[in-house]
Parts: sequence; C-alpha cells; structure tokens
Amino acid sequence: MHGFDKLYIHGVWTPSRGGGHIDVFSASTEEVMGRIPEGTAEDVDLAVKAARAAFESWSMRPASERAHFLQRIHDGLTARQDDLARTITGEVGMPLGLAKPIQVGTPITVTASYVKLLQEFSFEEQVGNSLVVREPVGVVACITPWNYPLHQIIAKVVPALAAGCTVVLKPSEVAPLNAFLLAEVIHEAGVPAGVFNLVSGTGPVVGEALVRHPDVDMVSFTGSTRAGRRISEVAAATIKRVALELGGKSAAIVLDDANLKNVVKRVVGNCFLNSGQTCSAHTRMLVPRAMHEEAARLAAEVAASFTVGDPFKGEAKLGPLISDTQRRRVREYIQQGVREGAKLVAGGAEAPEGLAKGYYVKPTVFAGVTPEMTIAQEEIFGPVLVVMPYEDEDDAIRIANGTIYGLSGAVWSNDVERAKRVARRMRTGQVDINGGRFNPLAPFGGYRQSGHGREFGRYGLEEFLEHKAMQL
Repeated sequence: MHGFDKLYIHGVWTPSRGGGHIDVFSASTEEVMGRIPEGTAEDVDLAVKAARAAFESWSMRPASERAHFLQRIHDGLTARQDDLARTITGEVGMPLGLAKPIQVGTPITVTASYVKLLQEFSFEEQVGNSLVVREPVGVVACITPWNYPLHQIIAKVVPALAAGCTVVLKPSEVAPLNAFLLAEVIHEAGVPAGVFNLVSGTGPVVGEALVRHPDVDMVSFTGSTRAGRRISEVAAATIKRVALELGGKSAAIVLDDANLKNVVKRVVGNCFLNSGQTCSAHTRMLVPRAMHEEAARLAAEVAASFTVGDPFKGEAKLGPLISDTQRRRVREYIQQGVREGAKLVAGGAEAPEGLAKGYYVKPTVFAGVTPEMTIAQEEIFGPVLVVMPYEDEDDAIRIANGTIYGLSGAVWSNDVERAKRVARRMRTGQVDINGGRFNPLAPFGGYRQSGHGREFGRYGLEEFLEHKAMQL
C-alpha cells in the first residue's frame, strides 16, 4: 500500500492546510490501495506562489541545463519502472504485461525525446529587422486524467519544464499514486525548489482554484469534454492560455479493398486497449454494407478471445475499469444500445462470470448501428465497439465526421494513396493508416470538441512558448 500524507510544494513535502485525505481504490480488488491528501485552495495558492517565485531563475537557465534535469528525471523513472507499472496496474487495471511498456515505457520515451529536442530546438530566429524569440509562457497548471495517468502527466510536465515554465500538477484523484512517485523522482533529480509542485485533490476544489488563480498563466488539461467546457469558462475571467485534450468517438473506416479478417482483429484490439478507456480509441468501425455481416461476425469472434480477469496474473487480456462509477456508466450505455435497436453480437451489460470483485465489464460488440444512436455519438469509455455499415466512400466520410468530436481515426485499404485521400477528408487530429503506430514526435490533439492545442514533439513544446519580436 502506498500512503502519501503530504503535498510537494517548493521542493518540500508539505502537509495540506485542510487535513483531509482521499482513499485510492484498486480497480481489480475494490480495496483501498493508497491514500493521498485532499488539497485545498490555500494549498493551491502556496504552490502557485512557489512556482511564480521559481519562474525567473528557471526560465533563464540555458536549455542545456534544463535538458540535464530532464535526463535525470528520465533515469529516475527508468530505475523505478517496475514499481510504477505495478502501481498503475493497481490503480487503473491495465494488465501488468501491457502497463510496463505502455503506461510507463511510453512516458520514459517521451521524456527522452525532449532531452534530445532541447539540443536542436531554436528558441530564436531573425525575421527581417526583427529578432523573434520564443519564451516560456510562465506558471502552468497541469490537470491530468486517470486512464494513462503517468503518460498524460509527462506529456504536459516535461515539455513545460523544457520550455522554461514552472508547474503545479493536479493529478486525477482516482489514480494519483504514480504522480507522487514521479514527485519523488523529480526531487531526487535535484530539480530546483518551486519548479515542480504537486497538489492532489478534487476537480471542483483544487482544479477550480488552479484555473481561477490570477498567477497561473496557462492551463493544460486532459479529460472529459464537459470538464473542458468548465475550464474554458473559468479561465476566461483571467484571459489565460488554455490547452485542452478532451473526448473522442473515433472512426476506423474500412475500405472495400481491405483484408477484412486482419483489419477487424486490429480494430478490436485498438478499441479494447486499456479496457476501452482511451480517448483516441477507434470505437466505431465503419464497413461497406456488403461486408457488414461478416465484419460483425469476425468482431464478435475476436471479442470472445479477450479474456477478462486479474491484471496481475498474466492470463487476462482485459482488466477491470477504473471504478464502480465508470462500470455503471458503461453498462448503462450497453443497455441503451439494446433499447435503441442495435444488435448485440458479443458481450453485454451483465457482469463477467467468476469475478465477484473488481470493476469488470464484458468485451462488447454491437452491429447494425446507425449514426443517430447514442452509442454511435457519445464517448462510452469502455470495451464497447460499434460496427456501422456505409453505402460508399462519401457516406463513410459523412458518418465519420458526424459527431461533436475529432480526436483520432483510422483508414484501412490495400491502396495507401487511396487511404491517404480518405484520411485528408476526416476532420480529426490524428489518423492511423493501415495500423500506423503511435509516434511520440508527431502532434497529438483534437479538432472541434475534442479540444485545441497539441502535445508531443516540438508541437508540444511550442504550446508552452510565447513569441516576442525585438525590432532592431
């Protein structure tokens, strides 16, 4: 059990001014696996003041020195990757064999990418008679979700520090223990006091206080579209910069020349990763009407191969959801799909057999789903795939673009040029073509109500920079 009774403010482990605590529950046992402080607005104020006091010195350090500290953070994360993986498997429920390379390995890779980027990124350029310099935006509030907790923290904190910003982090109170382990790593790396601060707590208290604070220059948030709207409203009062990475309802368009058997296996695997708790998951599979019945049959077969069970034991491909709240939400969506006339071809809302404890949901596939159905429009955030028939390429594009979201997507075709033509018509921030893998140097972010701003690579670094023109 990980117990943390202090916040990390100005380089010191500091008791919360409130004195309350929040229990952290294991997704697979439903038992308390840790405890964190329940931070207050007063704690936020102390952390923001610490970040503001540290900003000038940190922002003026040469990029090579900031890279040195990031390298030390990278090394610290690498040394503790086993503990981090087991902690995140407990908190979130991703099977341990996947959690180590994905939940921990990816953030380590991203950290290394910014060490390298700082060696080659130009913070200034001559434009005519102007010297254009890129400077850090200031104090950044990083508010992060529970589904890929360390990954989403690193995607914000590391580029912010690389840019010369100072940070106050509020991790999700549902999966926060990994953030405290990161704070230990940052402390051991010798990062100067106040450059990184950690205040745990709830969104309505700590999150709102951070977004409202006049000394916070920027908010970087990943989470639900509903929460993103609230952050935009509160941040408007102080005209601070806001970067939002929100929900998704991403479509995988299967063209008529694709190898259906191979494609279905890959799409189902993408949809069910992390028990479907992935904002960029391809949760809608669009197939030509003539291939719909076969696609549904194949998807049901693949879903049946996703054994559900204890994420620590090694046999299960699908672990639990994060919480009882999330489990109820996903089951309600499954019931809604049945009520609205979608054909249930795998899974269902009933609890999986033999799993009395843990927030488990059956891997579920619906067929014959039409664009106006709730399960085709709203983000379910569980292991639920909808198979949707389309008439022709134009119809597929219309269906794919027919939600409020625009985060990710996919196109599958034996003709790569044809796939790229279709991908260009999708109103979404990222498109995987024939299973193209995640690239930590490419921009990640959304169109429309999936948010604005980009993470990773130089695009993620530029989010935390201001432009200044010096006319000479």
